[in-house]
Amino acid sequence: MKRVLSGIQPSGQLTIGNYIGALRNFVKLQHTYECFFMIVDLHAITVPQEPAALREQTESVAALYIAAGIDPARAAVFLQSNVRAHAELGWLLTTLTYMGELERMTQFKDKSAGKESVGAGLFTYPSLMAADILIYNADLIPVGEDQKQHLELTRDLAGRFNGRFGDYFHMPEPYIPEVGARVMSLDDASKKMSKSNPNPGSYIAMLDEPDVIRKKISRAVTDSGREVKYDPKEKPEVSNLMGIYSHCADMSVAEIEAKYEGQGYGAFKKDLAEVVVAALEPIQQRYKEIRSSGELHTILKDGAERAAAVADATLRDVKERMGFLVL
Repeated sequence: MKRVLSGIQPSGQLTIGNYIGALRNFVKLQHTYECFFMIVDLHAITVPQEPAALREQTESVAALYIAAGIDPARAAVFLQSNVRAHAELGWLLTTLTYMGELERMTQFKDKSAGKESVGAGLFTYPSLMAADILIYNADLIPVGEDQKQHLELTRDLAGRFNGRFGDYFHMPEPYIPEVGARVMSLDDASKKMSKSNPNPGSYIAMLDEPDVIRKKISRAVTDSGREVKYDPKEKPEVSNLMGIYSHCADMSVAEIEAKYEGQGYGAFKKDLAEVVVAALEPIQQRYKEIRSSGELHTILKDGAERAAAVADATLRDVKERMGFLVL
């Protein structure tokens, strides 16, 4: 059975963009593949984190994984930091990575722009991301468009290792669904919806209260005119909202266009708010149950043990091939 690996940083509240673009796909994939879904807390600390906030957000993201429908009996759900092989393979791969490759990473350029000092972890974290993937010899990697460059580096490092030490690593392939992979910001449809955006009105958090969701959608930017029509080039703002509606209500954009023909943005946005509230309500209820039950730590411990069984075996093979004395 082919393996799938993916993860989300616990660096902010998960948004409906994370749900539509990532978590819903995780839920589907767990029925067909051997899946490893982690919370990438080691990546989170490439920028400063307040310890208590990091701990709370880590638990929150993990609980939302389960609440969204990931079954820990089917998929290993775990914290990156609880499987030590990630960090060790990350270092080994860093020694195979060239400075120029890391300097070309657009995410590093974006996150370091305008800063007087930048941590080395932010510079080298693509090597750790490569380790996250290769430690499970994963075949498919659900990634957003903004992560494709990192996956290309992973493939380069896998090929470099294989060339020096013999064929071992698979060549991981991106899994990017045609629909639902990218939800844009509510205040600017040219930018991806992001949990790290300082403007909370730009995103819908998965744990937002219903009235907060209604207010955010009522204030969401729309294009000139009043026609509810799906046209990402000419009407990017309303097309983004229609995409959210489509996924939350299980309706095609053509059906949405027909429903709101001649009605304008007001009625559309009012109904969209209720559709989003209804989609998130059962997830929020399940989330509360998970957080209050105390089951989360057991799930994460079990997931880490399952993941470590695979990761430790890979690390041992890699070290032996590189010439380390493995006792």
